[in-house]
Amino acid sequence: LYRNLLAIEVEETIRSQPLDGIVALGNCDKTVPAYLMALASADIPALLVTGGFRAPVTFRGEPLGSGTSLWRYDDARRDGRLGDAEWARLETCLGQGLGACNTMGTASTMAIMAETLGMMLPGSAVAGTGDPRLRASAEAAGHRIVAMAAAGNRPSAVLTEAGFGNAIAALAAIGGSTNAIIHLCAVAGRRATRLPLQRFADTSA
Repeated sequence: LYRNLLAIEVEETIRSQPLDGIVALGNCDKTVPAYLMALASADIPALLVTGGFRAPVTFRGEPLGSGTSLWRYDDARRDGRLGDAEWARLETCLGQGLGACNTMGTASTMAIMAETLGMMLPGSAVAGTGDPRLRASAEAAGHRIVAMAAAGNRPSAVLTEAGFGNAIAALAAIGGSTNAIIHLCAVAGRRATRLPLQRFADTSA
């Protein structure tokens, strides 16, 4: 629901302004697919820039993944193996910095999908928050969108049947979030392209 509402809001904002091109800034589970949907529908020259993932920290001597570890420690909390003080420390560790979740969850997966689809500059989807490459890629996106607008390069040129095929293959290769299936189907739908579930299964196999 929130993804769809954001997609509608962004698309209508784009349509209500005399824009030649847009650089969308997103980073989370819902914002990246919502922007992809909106940019696919508005179909003006567009790029996406994300903010990277937060650096992993250690908890109880082990690397802590934002989502994956949370569910495991939530079980430990419920059965008494994690006390109040440790739970408070876990909360501090999970939210210890800026950026998206530091696992191959939906945020990182969809950034990779956006790059694979040609909606982000090459190499920009996999940098962590604070990585100098992010600042460089954000600046490069600003320069690139001007050139794209002048040339009339629109999302419809890359959000094609073949482009989505590449994204499905990349999703299988990285072992990405299963939510990406839902999101890729929604983005493809904005370009009147169907992605049957069997296609994901065949590619993964």
